[in-house]
Amino acid sequence: MAPEINLPGPMSLIDNTKGQLVVNPEALKILSAITQPVVVVAIVGLYRTGKSYLMNKLAGKKNGFSLGSTVKSHTKGIWMWCVPHPKKPEHTLVLLDTEGLGDIEKGDNENDSWIFALAILLSSTFVYNSMGTINQQAMDQLYYVTELTHRIRSKSSPNENENEDSADFVSFFPDFVWTLRDFSLDLEADGQPLTPDEYLEYSLKLTQGTSEKDKNFNLPRLCIQKFFPKKKCFVFDLPIHRRKLAQLEKLQDEELDPEFVQQVADFCSYIFSNSKTKTLSGGIKVNGPRLESLVLTYIDAISRGDLPCMENAVLALAQIENSAAVQKAIAHYDQQMGQKVQLPAETLQELLDLHRDSEREAIEVFIRSSFKDVDHLFQKELAAQLDKKRDDFCKQNQEASSDRCSALLQVIFSPLEEEVKAGIYSKPGGYRLFIQKLQDLEKKYYEEPRKGIQAEEILQTYLKSKESVTDAILQTDQILTEKEKEIEVERVKAESAQASAEMVEEMQIKYQQMMEEKEKSYQEHVKQLTEKMERERAQLLEEQEKTLTSKLQEQARVLKERCQGESTQLQNEIQKLQKTLKKKTKRYMSHKLKI
Repeated sequence: MAPEINLPGPMSLIDNTKGQLVVNPEALKILSAITQPVVVVAIVGLYRTGKSYLMNKLAGKKNGFSLGSTVKSHTKGIWMWCVPHPKKPEHTLVLLDTEGLGDIEKGDNENDSWIFALAILLSSTFVYNSMGTINQQAMDQLYYVTELTHRIRSKSSPNENENEDSADFVSFFPDFVWTLRDFSLDLEADGQPLTPDEYLEYSLKLTQGTSEKDKNFNLPRLCIQKFFPKKKCFVFDLPIHRRKLAQLEKLQDEELDPEFVQQVADFCSYIFSNSKTKTLSGGIKVNGPRLESLVLTYIDAISRGDLPCMENAVLALAQIENSAAVQKAIAHYDQQMGQKVQLPAETLQELLDLHRDSEREAIEVFIRSSFKDVDHLFQKELAAQLDKKRDDFCKQNQEASSDRCSALLQVIFSPLEEEVKAGIYSKPGGYRLFIQKLQDLEKKYYEEPRKGIQAEEILQTYLKSKESVTDAILQTDQILTEKEKEIEVERVKAESAQASAEMVEEMQIKYQQMMEEKEKSYQEHVKQLTEKMERERAQLLEEQEKTLTSKLQEQARVLKERCQGESTQLQNEIQKLQKTLKKKTKRYMSHKLKI
């Protein structure tokens, strides 16, 4: 069960100090403790347009994010509030309130553009908040969206002399919600009533013409259409008389315009029900630590003067998580082996079977926790560590068996050694008595359980060390004839040679078992990796299909508005996307695994 979020109010996530964006370490600690998937809702807009009021409502509180009551912007940088998601169990709702755009005290729009871009990159739902109607002034104020291709990169190394296609952004851009505050007009066009969504689509229609004025008119509309295939619009009446707006957060709903209260409730309900979990390319669900990594990566890039890159952020995240996935898999292996293995194992195969079961589970742990493992480097690292673990267990097993058998020999054969020292067998007929006693003790030794794989080798080494004693007893036994002694010597030599041959054969069998185990290990890695790649291929194709569908819908819209030039450009983009989809499919199908 995930730990409870202990964040009673919002806190700064990214400070904007003297034109520099700096991450707040305390906020990162909060994120790092959130193991649940996160739904991230960010709101941007001109300052003093009531963004914070809506975010407080989403948090289920009357206050929290600072509303302010003057023409001066209150929120600086990006503030964060993490609360349990009201409609998605085991999910956390992360609310991001951004400083107001267009604050005259800032002097330039550089920071505004970065705040806008970061809100896009970090959120799964992007809320743009503005006052009044969607007119040309409102579109002009949204010029930040036209700068996104100059502020964000989707790929670390786009093809030379090639601009990134809008389809690259669609794959990771959030859903778009436009909230219109203090809306006072009737929702209609050409005498026909419109829903807020229809009003938004009507407002995004392009004008025909190729003049500079026409291009400037169409540019923000085209960007919204291209980058945000899923769009939603909400309109809000004035909540109360303007003179009382400064006390808005202190007023009860009963004191506000009922229509406004219902509109806010509808907005919150939509966000709770429709905002998706923040997801990266490849279907990677974002949790608190992953969001933390994204924040750090993007701010670091901006601080260096680089453009935040989605691909680089995912790869940086992959480096961190794949390394942790290796350690998690190894820890699982150690835990399983610690619970299952009792050394010495009776046979090598018994130990290898236990290793294989634990290894398979460890690989499953890694596969579940890893992503974007370029060239399978981390899986190769896991394979190398598991191989070493197996070899270490085999060495420990051999040592444990040797220690166990040596201790047994000491206990079982020490009485015989004492009798030899006492001269019990240095008499006529003593040799046969000695051999009989030796065989009885060997039988007793064999009957002892769990001696392990060194049982025979340790015994034969011991017997070989006693050959001089055996030969001395044989030679001093006056009952035996010289011929009998020669026969006995040959028998002992033959038995020793046979024992040596059996040990060599056993060593060959062990070697063969180890080779087979390595092959099985390799095949297990390949099997699980192949299955994962098939899942990723299906995910990639699904993303590409969605992007292609978005492009086709965009083309249909443009054709309907009879902008032939834009239609031609879209057709080229679609053809390029179809070729890319075909190439990726072919590459996935023909890819050879090399671990």
